[in-house]
Amino acid sequence: MLSATLFKLGPYNVCLWNIIFISLIVLSAMALRRVIHKLLKRYLKQANIRMEGQRTTWLRLISQSVYILAVYIGVWSFNFNNEDVSLSDLLNFKIIASKKFTLTFFHVIIIFVIFFLARMVLNVVKLYINRKFKQKNIEDQGSEYVYNQIAKYIIYVLAVIISLQALEVKIENLLLGSAGILVGLGLGLQDVFKDMISGIILLFEGNIRVGDVIELSNKNGTEPIVAKIVKINVRTTQIQTRDGNVLIMPNVKLTQEFVENWTHGSELTRFIINVTVPYGADAELVSRLLRQAALSHPKVKKTQPVEVRLSNFGENGMEMELVFWADQSWDISFYKSDIRFEIDRLFREYKINVPFQQRDIHIIDKRREH
Repeated sequence: MLSATLFKLGPYNVCLWNIIFISLIVLSAMALRRVIHKLLKRYLKQANIRMEGQRTTWLRLISQSVYILAVYIGVWSFNFNNEDVSLSDLLNFKIIASKKFTLTFFHVIIIFVIFFLARMVLNVVKLYINRKFKQKNIEDQGSEYVYNQIAKYIIYVLAVIISLQALEVKIENLLLGSAGILVGLGLGLQDVFKDMISGIILLFEGNIRVGDVIELSNKNGTEPIVAKIVKINVRTTQIQTRDGNVLIMPNVKLTQEFVENWTHGSELTRFIINVTVPYGADAELVSRLLRQAALSHPKVKKTQPVEVRLSNFGENGMEMELVFWADQSWDISFYKSDIRFEIDRLFREYKINVPFQQRDIHIIDKRREH
């Protein structure tokens, strides 16, 4: 019953025993990988070897190599009920056969090996880049990320080209034959291509990098978005707002719209807090209290002038601006809030009211006019 053929996999007849063997091999490979990972990690700890990114990557590669052995044993296990079928028969079995294209199991394995080697090469390149940055004592996470992303795209593009060559597919004929399709896709996916070009510009120019704090202006007039760059991909960029939310936006928004990069700007920035006081209030006293509130905050630069300006005679009172200098910080909104709390306390202490918006309505009785 267990030896009855359920289906065919290439030249092999697959029975229930084969499925049981493959399941046991996969589970054993996963368990063996964990054991090897723990043993190597324990050895490194006992030998007082520091677990840096370099050794962690090699440790991961060694432990994952167990799956290569598992694939070989899994293929060998099919000989249980296929004694007349050799490994070469499996490799030469044609999955797809046509006049212009042939795909065998050997091609599938070759492609798998190419991308596996590409991943190993990418890990080695990342180790090399990380080591170079450490040797030069450069703590620039954004620049290191850019180099890693560029290396990733180059290596995987080369892997795709080598895979096509292994499949004996001529790239020239492929491009010529699909020219019409590419033109149609280009017209339909022009926004996607814009985002991809913008992603390449962001990676190469380096004006915006991972870890930078940026301010995005909104066209609808609402408060600008202050966020931190988390990840830059080819088409999209992930940003984290002050609320902890991760937003995904197209790259074209960062290249074609106004973006203020706080990280690349000057350390000191001028900030303004708007305050309205009622008509008749002592403007000199208000000015002194506003300066006192600003100077009481530890983040306000005492070496820079703190100024108070009477910007306008508004509908509800005198509109004044408190101008101060501070470090461009992720928490600047909290600093402003602290200063506003201090202004409110001082105004209540000196009996200065903040006017609220109000309207006087005059009702005219036209009957009296007649």
